[in-house]
Amino acid sequence: MLQISRKEGRMKKEYDFSKGKRGAVIPQVGKTRITIYLDDAILKRFKAQSGRTGKGYQTLINDALNSYLGLTEKPLTAEMVRKIVREELSGQS
Repeated sequence: MLQISRKEGRMKKEYDFSKGKRGAVIPQVGKTRITIYLDDAILKRFKAQSGRTGKGYQTLINDALNSYLGLTEKPLTAEMVRKIVREELSGQS
């Protein structure tokens, strides 16, 4: 059994946080923390969707913005597959 000495087990009376930094301990590369004001109805819808999908509402907002800006790949639909197959077959003749 691990034993802690009396000195290690006690808290100091004061701690010096003068060199402390606010925010996450490990910064995320490629992401920036911002403050943004959204309409209550918008936030309510994203939070409801978050509850249904299990995905965080901030992630859902980020996904929606990426999609709006055209930064995400579009899912491959059956119609797109048909078009690709037609194009490939017409090129072989």
